[in-house]
Amino acid sequence: MYKVKKYSENDKETWNCFIKNSKNAFFMFDRDYMDYHSDRFEDNSLMFFDDSEKLIALLPANLRGDILYSHQGLTYGGFLTDENMKQEKMLICFNTLKEYMKNNAINKLIYKVIPQIYHRLPSQEDLYALYINNAKLLKVEPSTTILCSNPCKMPKGRKAQIARAKKSNILIEESQDFDEFIKLENEVLKKYHNTSAVHNADELTLLKSRFLNEIQLWCAKQDGKMIAATLLFVSHQVVHTQYLAANEKARELGALDLLIKYLIDKFQDNKLFFDFGISTENNGQYLNNGLISQKESFGGRTSVYQTYILKQEGVNEN
Repeated sequence: MYKVKKYSENDKETWNCFIKNSKNAFFMFDRDYMDYHSDRFEDNSLMFFDDSEKLIALLPANLRGDILYSHQGLTYGGFLTDENMKQEKMLICFNTLKEYMKNNAINKLIYKVIPQIYHRLPSQEDLYALYINNAKLLKVEPSTTILCSNPCKMPKGRKAQIARAKKSNILIEESQDFDEFIKLENEVLKKYHNTSAVHNADELTLLKSRFLNEIQLWCAKQDGKMIAATLLFVSHQVVHTQYLAANEKARELGALDLLIKYLIDKFQDNKLFFDFGISTENNGQYLNNGLISQKESFGGRTSVYQTYILKQEGVNEN
């Protein structure tokens, strides 16, 4: 067994230092990002140390009842490791984790795998450990991802929309106006999905101040008014569209199409992947064909987000 320690604020510098040298982590696992919504979750992040007291892995997590989640406040989760992590060590980490769960009356672990597109080095030791420990696949969600060096061809209809936007005096620019963006985003989400954005303008302003290069707001404007926008999360090799929004005018003119094409071209030479995120509902059971087709038309194809459940021995299926 290894030693496992529950994260505390005193560990912030050690945690963040490990993140910077990880082979599968990025800025969203920095405590300055994770802790902005600490009031919403009971943090139960874990730090794993080997027999020589060296930190070898982190697990961002929160606790809800008797269930440990690889953090619900994050899109992805799972073990964060550096290049020294090997398969046998990961198996020991899982044994240590199960013992920790047993000692703390935690019956289940909901584990969100970090998508492979974020791996700087091969980092799937956890997948084998999940299999060995009889974890069950809970859901698979298809995300649409462009390989920047070799995107699939855009269809004529998408190219026509982009050409229409270019003729409509659409201006593409980076913005700091999170109030206007969230207003636009919530109008679109309310109309088409009867929901609202997870973040509010104040939270995004705060996060932007902490991650100036990693969080970017880009918009399409006509006559000075924001009609389409996307919030990007930019990591070492992936550009991810955290939010996409376009009002009726933007849809008519192809403003979002032009914006996305502009950004794909902008990051093509210095990023490996441009990721649009998932197009499913109901835990991956319902595929929004219209949404995923729109994303695929920009040259993307499917990469997957996987979630597993690991139960203590004797815990029933309910």
